[in-house]
Amino acid sequence: MNVAEAVGTALVRRGVSQVFGVVGSGNFAVTNAMVAAGARYIAARHEGGAATMADAYARMSGSVAALTVHQGCGLTNAMTGITEAAKSRTPLVVLAAEATSPRSNFAVDQAALATAVGAVPMRVTGAATAVATALVAVATAVHQGRVVVLNLPLDVQTQPVPEVPEAHMPSEPLTPPVTADDLTRLADALRTAQRPVFVAGRGARGPGCRRALEELAERCGALLATSAVAKGLFHGNPWSLDVSGGFASPLAAELISGADLIVGWGCALNMWTMRHGRLIADDAVVVQVDVDPDALGAQREIAFGVCGDVRAVAVAAAAELDGGQAGYRTPEVRLEIAERIRWRDVPFDDRSGDGLVDPRALTKALDDLLPAERVVAVDSGNFMGYPSMFLDVPDEFGFCFTQAFQSIGLGLATAIGAALARPDRLAVAALGDGGALMAAAELETVARLGLPMVVVVYDDAAYGAEVHHFGPDGADLSTVRFPETDFAAIARGYGFAAFTARSVADLDPVAEWVAGPRAAPLLIDAKVTRDEPSWWLEEAFRGH
Repeated sequence: MNVAEAVGTALVRRGVSQVFGVVGSGNFAVTNAMVAAGARYIAARHEGGAATMADAYARMSGSVAALTVHQGCGLTNAMTGITEAAKSRTPLVVLAAEATSPRSNFAVDQAALATAVGAVPMRVTGAATAVATALVAVATAVHQGRVVVLNLPLDVQTQPVPEVPEAHMPSEPLTPPVTADDLTRLADALRTAQRPVFVAGRGARGPGCRRALEELAERCGALLATSAVAKGLFHGNPWSLDVSGGFASPLAAELISGADLIVGWGCALNMWTMRHGRLIADDAVVVQVDVDPDALGAQREIAFGVCGDVRAVAVAAAAELDGGQAGYRTPEVRLEIAERIRWRDVPFDDRSGDGLVDPRALTKALDDLLPAERVVAVDSGNFMGYPSMFLDVPDEFGFCFTQAFQSIGLGLATAIGAALARPDRLAVAALGDGGALMAAAELETVARLGLPMVVVVYDDAAYGAEVHHFGPDGADLSTVRFPETDFAAIARGYGFAAFTARSVADLDPVAEWVAGPRAAPLLIDAKVTRDEPSWWLEEAFRGH
């Protein structure tokens, strides 16, 4: 066994069961070794797609995933997806072949690339330490929630390893228990608050977190909201406000901005989640709970922070409270939530007509037509709020939002990774026309894998965000407008069932496809109205 084979085998033995990538000469041996050891390998059509598939798989499965790429250009092709995963603290190991000679055309500073985007660079330097290095990479990804770029130099890969040494996975570092002073401050704040709101983020998606937060909220009378990446966490709870921030419904925004205490649970409380602070009343007390001490107060000023695991802190805080506080949970608020918290219950002027469908009416109809057990993946663009707001999801593993880096073109690959992680649910990919064309090669991956996926393309024949941002000032928009594209024809060429929708009445084929046998994936080429700007992307432009 050589180093490449030993590394691949060790990774699988220590829990890496799913690998995505594009195989070239430099990563051929390590990829095959992982497959031989029992991992499932998914070949993407582009390394950027493979990286995002791995990211989404890890998020929706709750486990570590791997990406395998060729030296130099394979890694650079994958960098946007790797950057998104790194910013989102996704546990991911990137196996990157590395050129030996600095004079090689494939030579780039791969460690510097990893560092530049927030990933952790590591390198296998020899046969004696290869397996141990691989296990440190897995441990770092799993225990610290990091993307690790594990570089495998070509000359080292071929070194013989006479016997694969037994190496043990580094243990998880102990999380310091929450201090008594911090717990007392938190309990006092919860006890005295009249209108508390919990906002749960990525750090609250772990086992037991929902139950712990709901029990604490019951004791202190708090309403429950999430950041976008944790959408669905409190689905079904009568006190859930759904998503806070740009996607918040008018009632959710009203209730959050009326809070006198906001507690962020594993949530950065950044400008997206808090609308640049406009959702926080001037006199509101803001508290943050996070396992990472560096995250406390990093995005905004807080009254105080509590360093600790979300579930553990919530359980400990509940034990400090006697319960029985009404807080924000009045009969009037409960009735308002029941009647007005969902976006589909907010009246709107349907602008469908002239061969174009209003994306709100389109998405509301799809919410009714598609099975409730779904996992929704959303690309970036002017359209992105409609699927995010109008498509309900069953829990926190029903919405995969790869938008930390705000790159368009990741949505389809996100849906592929999510579909593989959750085969029990229907995967729904919501794309704009720009992102769909960027990622079109991965339509072949969907068809080849036989994934019963629904792809919805919101086609406004433009980069709509720029149209609506710069158009009112009279700017020349010829650089961001395009002819209409026949996405249905493109999809059929890849093996999809596909049709074009210019009105809600055109959606009848969806019900037929859902009824079965779903022999081919389905693409809906939705020609949407083009005169509606998105307020959620105005937030993005403010953050540039």
